[in-house]
Amino acid sequence: MPGTITIGLDGSPESRAAAEWAAREAELRGLALKIVHVWEPVPEPMAQAPLVGAETQQHWTERIPREAADELRRRHPGVEVTVEQLSGAPGDVLAEAAKDAELLVLGSRGLGGIGGFLVGSVSLSAVAHTGRPAVLVRAGEQAVDEHETDPAGVSSATAPFRPVVLGLDTDHPDDTLIEFAFEAAQLRATSLRVVHGWFPPPYFAYGMPVNPPLHEALCLSEQEALAELLRPWRRKYPDVEVGEESNYGSAAVLLVDAAQTASLVVVGRRIRRNPLGAHIGHVTHAVLHHATAPVAVVPHG
Repeated sequence: MPGTITIGLDGSPESRAAAEWAAREAELRGLALKIVHVWEPVPEPMAQAPLVGAETQQHWTERIPREAADELRRRHPGVEVTVEQLSGAPGDVLAEAAKDAELLVLGSRGLGGIGGFLVGSVSLSAVAHTGRPAVLVRAGEQAVDEHETDPAGVSSATAPFRPVVLGLDTDHPDDTLIEFAFEAAQLRATSLRVVHGWFPPPYFAYGMPVNPPLHEALCLSEQEALAELLRPWRRKYPDVEVGEESNYGSAAVLLVDAAQTASLVVVGRRIRRNPLGAHIGHVTHAVLHHATAPVAVVPHG
């Protein structure tokens, strides 16, 4: 329904962290929160097994979302929380359940170290098929992780938010994506850090000797293009401080690095309608798997 954030909950630590994030976001936005639990039917032989009887099914379809909703209401008394229980293929069901929501929120499991984060097939499927912005939240994410340290150097959820990071392709900019990032920064009363990665065209990159003046000219051209693109948005959101970063290199690597000090990373997903189905671009895919901050994926034409 309109005015709602939809959270996919399966009882896992990552989905519980995502539910907490969704409740905090609902408070920020003044929206309701809808918990969606999807029961995926099991094959008949498994359904008849002793460990998958009526009591187990009831536990998953009733107790877990009900207890999660009660806990969220206790921790976030200003947020209206409802529960919806559905059955079917979770990725498809969640995408459909969120079609009229403001956001779809899902969890991703932390692998630790350089391994990054594991985005399961359900979350990837839902992100790829939903027409609404989807936010992936890693397991263990806490409110303090999105805030600066206080003057004493202590992590605190009462300190200002860390910047919002926007990954922007100046060759294919989209207003929906840019506006989402500016609004997220304005909502958090924080700055917006716009990151743009670029490589020279093939006819510059191959078969030519190192040419520092040419490289400098290309850098300047990319910086000017980014500044020109953001100029009307700066006027529309005068209260949002904007930092522009146009750097030579992989956009995915630059965004994953920027995520280490971000409250939210915003990337786009081009909606593709073809026989091969939905698709998540390689930059967005890499950011989903390796960014340490929550990642918002905004679909656009």
